[in-house]
Amino acid sequence: MPKLRLEAFQCRLLQPVDLAIDAAECVALSGASGSGKTLLLRAIADLDPHSGGLRVDGCDWQELTGPQWRRRVGYLPAESHWWGESVGEHLPRGATPLLERFGFTAECLAWSVSRMSSGERQRLALVRLLAGGPEVLLLDEPTANLDASNTESVEQCIAEYRREQGAAVLWVSHDPSQRERVADRVFAIRGK
Repeated sequence: MPKLRLEAFQCRLLQPVDLAIDAAECVALSGASGSGKTLLLRAIADLDPHSGGLRVDGCDWQELTGPQWRRRVGYLPAESHWWGESVGEHLPRGATPLLERFGFTAECLAWSVSRMSSGERQRLALVRLLAGGPEVLLLDEPTANLDASNTESVEQCIAEYRREQGAAVLWVSHDPSQRERVADRVFAIRGK
């Protein structure tokens, strides 16, 4: 049974989608800007209206509350949101091993969110997401603001997470070489 299954799944602007992603599999999604990639991820995360079948490990999204669903299906937007003053307000206890995997020390927990670069925000948002232990990762350009070294580190950490946790990954990327590196399969959203 696939980890994530979409059957005749539809959201605003997109035709119905059928897609199955197995445990520990990464599927990359490409398409022109405005083609609906982010809309699809947001709909799968149950943040935008949608219709059709949507299941994780055979569990239908309608059987769970929104927060329960989003604990199982983690969404990383292209631009992360920060609501508190310090980094530590955003991360659960026990996130230090993940911080270290992404090149941070525990000292970053005291940082002011306003002092972080866009790349630091993106990597720390990924730490925040993975600390929740989701079974499915919906990643919207997770390395867009990163240099080559940090991009490689993030790609490796996500690969390790999906292998260790058996997580299914749907990864939006405009970079063809990245899609080739990280994905088992690649799909494209095409315009009308």
